[in-house]
Amino acid sequence: MVSVLVDACGWAALIDAELNLDDAMNRVVGQAELMVLECVHRELDMLSQQRKGLLLSLLESRSEKIPDLDGMTHPDEMLVTLSDSKGWPVLTVDRGLKERLISSGGSYIEVTSGRFLRLVEV
Repeated sequence: MVSVLVDACGWAALIDAELNLDDAMNRVVGQAELMVLECVHRELDMLSQQRKGLLLSLLESRSEKIPDLDGMTHPDEMLVTLSDSKGWPVLTVDRGLKERLISSGGSYIEVTSGRFLRLVEV
């Protein structure tokens, strides 16, 4: 089983593309264990107040919530650090975060325009 860190915009993009979570993840990494930082969970809660249909109950039932990293305040900083130290890819569509992940030797999973997931590694 592969652990995958979830970024708020990555989850929203996955839902917007109407992808089946299990099928899409199986195609790129096999069976995935979703990991959600507390700060990302808060971001998604705030986002869900502005728009409906984010399926947060699905994410909560299928993921493990992990505590924010001490000494860090920005979710992207935490995601890059965890991806680097644990070797976990990040589900994201954020261009800046993807660049930071690649430059730090990390990897990411993105939702493509063809409504598929794609794993990008160094």
